[in-house]
Amino acid sequence: MSTVTSHQPGAFCWVELATSDQQAAKAFYSSLFGWNINDKDMGPNGVYTIFELNGNDAAAAYTLDPERQQGVPPHWSLYIATSDAEASARRCAELGGEILVPAFDVYDLGRMAVLKDPTGAIYNVWQPGKNTGIGIQNEANAFCWGQLNTSDTTKAEGFYKAMFNWGANTGTGGGMTYTEWQQDGIPIGGMMSLPESALAPSHWLTYFSVADCDAAVAKATTLDAQIYVPPSDIPGTGRFAVLADPQGAAFALYQQNN
Repeated sequence: MSTVTSHQPGAFCWVELATSDQQAAKAFYSSLFGWNINDKDMGPNGVYTIFELNGNDAAAAYTLDPERQQGVPPHWSLYIATSDAEASARRCAELGGEILVPAFDVYDLGRMAVLKDPTGAIYNVWQPGKNTGIGIQNEANAFCWGQLNTSDTTKAEGFYKAMFNWGANTGTGGGMTYTEWQQDGIPIGGMMSLPESALAPSHWLTYFSVADCDAAVAKATTLDAQIYVPPSDIPGTGRFAVLADPQGAAFALYQQNN
């Protein structure tokens, strides 16, 4: 089991679903991934759901506020660890990004900020307090990869290398170019260009590991998921698919070759 007790700065450390129907989302993901539900009463802020896998925090979910977040569709968000949320927000702005929500305390759990990179992709930074982040990853039914789909790979590469000291290894194959993000030489995510015909803005896509991609997609279909990219091979690596849950939040599945 790939349990995690801490996340070094620059690592993906939390994955969170913002949804229009929290009860339906809990039913969908608990059925698809076998996640257990741990609801936290946040008082006037509603209920915050922690999804647990093998006794560890695997992801979270909350309900979008229709008044405060008009026009924001259901989506998965990625958090990147930092030792100083304020400093990370300032650095983002210095590098041409934007501070959407300045750093603020999340009770005694940690401190976060909501940021936008220069190509328009939104991400969060997390300075840990009592909550150090997800406790399991790179395991079946857990988070395994963050992929940036962007309108400008050159601009994005420069930004994230300066922002988090990531490495970027770019290669071509199968008619496409793909960049692998690395932290201390270890692959943690990727980047690819959005097609010119894409209707979506630059965004981060959350990947979850599965033992059998085809079986997981078949099950998701019975749960009313929408298939964006059917199960497809990544030569020499594995198999993946891109889906949307019944509320419209996009996510990806990845099956690694044995």
